[in-house]
Amino acid sequence: MGAGPLTITNSLSNCRAMDYKAAGVDIEAGEALVDDIKPYVKATRTPGVLSEIGLFGGLFDARFPDMEHPVLVASTDGVGTKLNVAIMAGKHDSVGQCLVNHCVNDILACGARPLFFLDYFATGRLERGVARDVIKGIATACQQNGAALLGGETAEMPSLYKDGDYDMAGTIVGVVEKSRILNGTRVSVGDVLIGLPSTGLHTNGYSLARAALFPTYTTDQYVDALGCTVGESLLAVHSSYLGVVWPALEAGLISALSHITGGGIIGNTSRVLQPGQALDVSWGSWSVPEIFRLIQHAGTITDDEMRHVFNLGVGMIMIVSPDKVDQVMQLTHQAAPFIIGHVTPA
Repeated sequence: MGAGPLTITNSLSNCRAMDYKAAGVDIEAGEALVDDIKPYVKATRTPGVLSEIGLFGGLFDARFPDMEHPVLVASTDGVGTKLNVAIMAGKHDSVGQCLVNHCVNDILACGARPLFFLDYFATGRLERGVARDVIKGIATACQQNGAALLGGETAEMPSLYKDGDYDMAGTIVGVVEKSRILNGTRVSVGDVLIGLPSTGLHTNGYSLARAALFPTYTTDQYVDALGCTVGESLLAVHSSYLGVVWPALEAGLISALSHITGGGIIGNTSRVLQPGQALDVSWGSWSVPEIFRLIQHAGTITDDEMRHVFNLGVGMIMIVSPDKVDQVMQLTHQAAPFIIGHVTPA
């Protein structure tokens, strides 16, 4: 028998035609979400933005006429399992702010100010209200930090995420004058560590916190020592230190900055030390927020582990030469800075 052409016959009268929505992806819902967030994105527009939402890429004017040698600084991050707490509590408007502020602090630690931000939001089934709240939070923090929300991506992937679950990440790009880059080379033995308070866990340590707390507590449970519910304390917005620190940076008063994230005070601040230098931290010199005491007691966690995992109330550390401490304390007084230690010989 000779080979003939292959013929496939579809009988739509006998079966239901498959479409993308039936497979779990709702294109129309995604398009409606874009319409929802356009006002938020527009509010973040800065003079450097050259594009509108909806193009295949975001355009930003790369001329910096007021700078002698501009250097771009980029960072990408997420908020980890803080998202699990947001989902448990049904509160999604703060985690987007946390994402942006975390990234702003990371490039601030290099001496940079933010230019623009790109977000990525992925979910199993797009819940328009949830996504809108998250992205509204992102836009709010971008506006507060003077960064344009230049673009982003929303992905609906039912085969990877369960209904109700979502994940997000963000990329920030900033700029710093080359001569003002902070990379640890200005740090000297004898420099003073000045801490700026955190609002709580910020965006790190949530896997341990959840394991410690949620066999006993619920997100809506009020705790007198916290002055709020467990969920409210855990979802407190990650502080941005840009507005607080920038005047001292502009004045050339800071030797280095350390953003206290995963790894705690020692792990992060050691990244900006030079060979032959070490840290002397006075652990009892500031008031540790009650949420950390609650976590430690509930999980029977050692002091060493707490110091290794959490910021313990110190969100950013400014490393400053002794002769500039008074000026820095004055310039940042609105954030209630406190001295927590020194740089010592290793």
